[in-house]
Amino acid sequence: MSADSTAGTRLAVWGDPIAHSRSPQLHGAAYRLLGLDWEYDRRQVDEAGFDAALDGLDRTWRGLSLTMPLKERAFARAGQVDDDARLTGAVNTLLLGAEMRGFNTDVGGLVAALAAAGLGGARTARVLGGGATARSALVSLLRLGVTDVDLRTRRPEQAAALAGFAERIGLRATAAALGAEEPESAAPSAVDVTMSTLPGSAEIPESVMVALADRGGALFSAAYAPWPTPLVQAWTDAPVISGLEMLLHQAVLQIRIFLHGSPAHELPDEPEVLAVMRAALL
Repeated sequence: MSADSTAGTRLAVWGDPIAHSRSPQLHGAAYRLLGLDWEYDRRQVDEAGFDAALDGLDRTWRGLSLTMPLKERAFARAGQVDDDARLTGAVNTLLLGAEMRGFNTDVGGLVAALAAAGLGGARTARVLGGGATARSALVSLLRLGVTDVDLRTRRPEQAAALAGFAERIGLRATAAALGAEEPESAAPSAVDVTMSTLPGSAEIPESVMVALADRGGALFSAAYAPWPTPLVQAWTDAPVISGLEMLLHQAVLQIRIFLHGSPAHELPDEPEVLAVMRAALL
């Protein structure tokens, strides 16, 4: 193994809210199999408190996983970032040390989750939500071969920004408000896959959810607690992929980073590691 013996052994996932996170089970199962005496906990940290919390860490800390709403703050603090983090402006993994390094493993996790669900042939998609995870979703869709995206955000300023991002990376994009009642003549276009990056508590009129589900293809829902979300319950005639699949695959990349310093360096016995991590979710 290439773990740095001089680095700390403490890790955690930070976010707000965070009590629902399954990351401790995933990482703990992997570290036990790999024979690593590493601690991985969760901590509720909001955006306002992030800098102080980060500055308060000592040398016993090896790295952090970051979830909503900390990905953009983590990007701002990283001294060096990988290509996916630079492209999306979002960091969900910090490797601590003399220079803090930031990574975005959400993109790779989404690509792996969608490919495993048989959606590698998708060409059209709809993305719900306008935050950091939505940008990662767009990059993952592009890498799977999607060419056209319909963007639905809860705030108009998010729609314009996200559409601009989609077009800069090479996607054809349309945008509309999420949650607005639409006349039948303006029903959502049919797409191969819908990517929801919304929190599970997001409130969407039932008629809008039904319209989105009717022409939305397969649904990927980043939210996994509580489950099923109202949006998932509206998806009665097409496959649904839980956000736990993304969590699983992006966590494998995070563990590669914490162990080897790179998401491209595979773990020892990685298929077995993946199997025990999946079992931990059950």
